[in-house]
Amino acid sequence: MALRLGFAGIGLMGLPMCERLLAAGYALTVWNRTPEKCIPLLEQGAQQALTAKQLAETCDVLILCLADTQSVQEVVLGEQGIAKGLRPQQIIVDCSSIEPQATRELASYVQIECSAVWLDVPVSGGVIGAQTGSLTLMAGGDAQALAQVKPVLMQLGQRLTHMGEVGAGQVTKVCNQMLVACNALVIAEVVALAERAGVDAQLLAPALAGGFADSKPLQILAPQMASQTYEPIKWHVRTLLKDLDTAVKLSQNTPSATPMSGLAAQLMRTHAVQGNADKDPATLVELYRGGKACT
Repeated sequence: MALRLGFAGIGLMGLPMCERLLAAGYALTVWNRTPEKCIPLLEQGAQQALTAKQLAETCDVLILCLADTQSVQEVVLGEQGIAKGLRPQQIIVDCSSIEPQATRELASYVQIECSAVWLDVPVSGGVIGAQTGSLTLMAGGDAQALAQVKPVLMQLGQRLTHMGEVGAGQVTKVCNQMLVACNALVIAEVVALAERAGVDAQLLAPALAGGFADSKPLQILAPQMASQTYEPIKWHVRTLLKDLDTAVKLSQNTPSATPMSGLAAQLMRTHAVQGNADKDPATLVELYRGGKACT
């Protein structure tokens, strides 16, 4: 019997991920707390569940791509939540970026109460990676269950690495986001400094390409910052802030020193509370320009 997929969370990342699964020929049922966001997928052949519980009842493998820890907890544990519709040995693949400890608790709950399997498989690569199927996936959980869903996941990404037990994928994503967020803030400093020193900041990315300072964030963000191109929004400041806060919390519980990420969280929060939480991280350069383009 053909594998039936369910997908919860039709946002910036979820929409293109679902489109790739449909293009690969999978039978897909979708659900979102804002039902209207499912319409483009229905037009491409997806079915729509009325509740998260119903979504779980209609699929073999359930993929989540939700905003934060609280969202995942509510969608899974709510009155009409996913846990109410789970069957034994059903596999949940959580592509959200959430707190590792919450992941372990949810995995334990669905295993004990539903005999279901939880894999944490957060992704990196942004909207472009989701559109092109070039995401990087980092997984925690049972290796045999991961092998079962690998053909599905490789429709979404170019690399899938099993990092260890449940929660290991989320810890790896925290590390990823620490690097990304701190990099974004330094790029913002660099662009603003170059501008004030009389250098054409639009030449920074090509000038540094291939050197030790090069990175994907540099090649994406520096040109956007230099040209003040902040739309279309490809990711959100609030997402990076959420992940930095997770990093700081994890470091306190480990314990492990993360002073750079702690400072990055403070700077990111300053930018977010100035009305930029839902804007693209390219706007971080305005922290150093005085905020004129983001007011």
